Amino acid sequence: MGWVIGRLQQPWVQRAVRAALAAGLSWQVALLLPPSLSEYAYYAPLGAVIAVSPTIADSASAAWRSLTAILVGFALAVVVYEVTRAVPNALTIALIVALAIVVEQWRSLFREQASWVSFAAVLMLTVGTADPTEYAVRYAGLTLLGAAIGVLVTSLLFPPLQLTTAVERVARTRALLAEHLETIAAALRNGQVPGPGEWEARGDELDRALDRMRSAEAQVERARRANPRARRWQGTAASIREQSRALDRVAVLIDDLTTLVVEFQPHRRGLDRVDDGTGWVVADALDGLAGVVRLPYHDTDTEPDQRDAAVATALAAASRLTSLVRASEIGDDEGFFALSAVTIGMHRSLQTLEAHVRFPTPA
Repeated sequence: MGWVIGRLQQPWVQRAVRAALAAGLSWQVALLLPPSLSEYAYYAPLGAVIAVSPTIADSASAAWRSLTAILVGFALAVVVYEVTRAVPNALTIALIVALAIVVEQWRSLFREQASWVSFAAVLMLTVGTADPTEYAVRYAGLTLLGAAIGVLVTSLLFPPLQLTTAVERVARTRALLAEHLETIAAALRNGQVPGPGEWEARGDELDRALDRMRSAEAQVERARRANPRARRWQGTAASIREQSRALDRVAVLIDDLTTLVVEFQPHRRGLDRVDDGTGWVVADALDGLAGVVRLPYHDTDTEPDQRDAAVATALAAASRLTSLVRASEIGDDEGFFALSAVTIGMHRSLQTLEAHVRFPTPA
């Protein structure tokens, strides 16, 4: 049973169930219409599938934009066909397709459904020119019927909020960000910091994860529109939004921070005189920050937990890094400023993650 519930939480499984149900219902409803329409009942499931989208707002948008594109395509085909009756059919088809593609560039109206303009235009030219009005009524009318059923099914049958995907992508991004910090910390301790080109390649995976996370968060926000489940899951949706945006801000700070370490390598520029300890101090700071990134929330409000321990470790490491900057002999201006920037980035990252001591040790 747990496996079944887990599968039903997957957006693609939910969409498959909704699309199948909407297609079947629209077919049955279309068969109940007068013979002049029921004869073409197969157009209704097409409209249903078009309208079943990841969110209710997207379903409604896909429905009316698709229908608009179909009607525009029909009208374009009829007008061009009537005007070019004296020319060969091949030229007529070529002209219709060319004009349809030009019309499809009106993206503010059609968006992802733009390709329906050329499809409908060619369809009308090949099978509907004998009686364009009747064909348009049948095709567009039944497609509208199916689309309405698709929107209705999307609204009533576990209307999607896309929470599962968003939670997974936030967690994946959080893990990659922590690994990013731990990798550079380990490199500092081993004295094998990668070159700028190699490090840039390593950051590509994190960039892709951030893009997917932002997309998932935006999808959740769209899914809340006109969704009867939005209030019930408001807390989870708000948590996703907060985590996503915090990680986004921290990722920018951490990217700057690690870039400074990789490019300027301040731990090798004579900024402290005690056994080249700068690299270890910076590494401790990065590891401490990684620990806070991995633990976004406290387990309890009444006693210290794992996040409190991670925050304490990170703050202590940041404090040592600050002390090192203050005590450093400026043997290299560029290296000193790089280390100072790393220190500032560390503190700003912790502030963004709301890392503070909740239970101070009594004096």
